[in-house]
Amino acid sequence: MKLILTQEVTGLGGPGDIVEVKDGYGRNYLVPRGVAIRWTRGAEKTVESIRSARSARSVRDLAHAEQIKTALEQGTVNVTVKAGESGRLFGSVTPAEIAGAVAETSGETIDKRTIAISNPIRSLGAHQVTVRLHDEVSATVALNVVKG
Repeated sequence: MKLILTQEVTGLGGPGDIVEVKDGYGRNYLVPRGVAIRWTRGAEKTVESIRSARSARSVRDLAHAEQIKTALEQGTVNVTVKAGESGRLFGSVTPAEIAGAVAETSGETIDKRTIAISNPIRSLGAHQVTVRLHDEVSATVALNVVKG
């Protein structure tokens, strides 16, 4: 099955990429989640708009990604959340909240879809998340979840 990706899919490609996947994976997983659309000649015309939007959001080049990585790994990012008396959160920390906190702390805007959280963050304290800045560069960000 031939698909056009609309979002980043780890191990498969990025927005605007045309990929060939097994029918079940495309039909049952990628398309229903809005991560991909079916490839047609008409849909292929939208690839350029997807790629231009991707390039506007993405990091300029490898050197710029290394600079951002250095800036992110030097400090700690504080995320303020609502929590109960025992320190347990009401819900969990989302990638959007992390991206907002990173923008406040370092001044670097990163896309929330590039943030990888291994386990849901549901408690106060220190945590680590990975941010994919470039195909070859990932930064590990120290995250401090505080009660607000």
